[in-house]
Amino acid sequence: MSYLKTAMLLAALGALLISIGGLFGGQNGAILMLVVSVVMNFGTYWFSDRIVLRMHHATEVGQDHPLYRVTQRLSQKAGLPMPKVYIIANPSPNAFATGRDPNHAAVAATDGLLQVLSESEVEGVIAHELAHVKHRDILISTVAATIGTAIVYVAHMAQWAAIFGGGVRNDDRGPNPIALLATIILAPMAAGLIQSAISRSREFEADRGGAEIVGSPMGLANALRKLDSAAKQIPLGASPAMAHMYIVKPFLGGLNKMFSTHPPTEARIAALMALRMGRV
Repeated sequence: MSYLKTAMLLAALGALLISIGGLFGGQNGAILMLVVSVVMNFGTYWFSDRIVLRMHHATEVGQDHPLYRVTQRLSQKAGLPMPKVYIIANPSPNAFATGRDPNHAAVAATDGLLQVLSESEVEGVIAHELAHVKHRDILISTVAATIGTAIVYVAHMAQWAAIFGGGVRNDDRGPNPIALLATIILAPMAAGLIQSAISRSREFEADRGGAEIVGSPMGLANALRKLDSAAKQIPLGASPAMAHMYIVKPFLGGLNKMFSTHPPTEARIAALMALRMGRV
């Protein structure tokens, strides 16, 4: 059911982008936005992991590092190829996975995470990230983020068109100010809502998958409690556009829950406790 929901949300996001293209240029505009979407998705599919790791100044570690050994053990349990393992020099405790597929995956964690969490809690976090890899959530979130960014860009184009006298065409009757206003204001909001809903859905599934890999939800539940508190005290300072990647929200503030890329930590812990009790 969760995968069906994700597919429907991605389809809605793509349809929104194509519809905006149609408002601007009719059938040709819709086709152009479809082509733009495909090209952007192809680029992010192949290069997003290298870009993200470089932005974080991540350092790859080998078999002598504790994080590597934990990841190796859990990836074997999950039946996954061994991903590359990276450490980020940052006191804010957090982690993420990236890569276009399980054969080209990478797991990264801050050194702050290793200092704050116990071994069982680190296992829970890494298992959560491996579940993202197994479910191919990195690709799903990258596609959603790319289309969302394209929609925001088109909305900015519409704003400049309004300023300089252009506009959305309404057949042959000239610019349609209502459609133009909707494109400028409502389209980015709708894209943000859909993108956030996709991210929240995948976080719940990764929590469940991580608990299954380890064999218990307790390590991850305890880790989420610590990470939620510590991330508020020591924000990572990451870009909001990348917030969906991390296991917990990496910064303070933000808009209401509808636009949050992460479910409330309390709800995630409650779902994990329900797994422990065998209620789901």
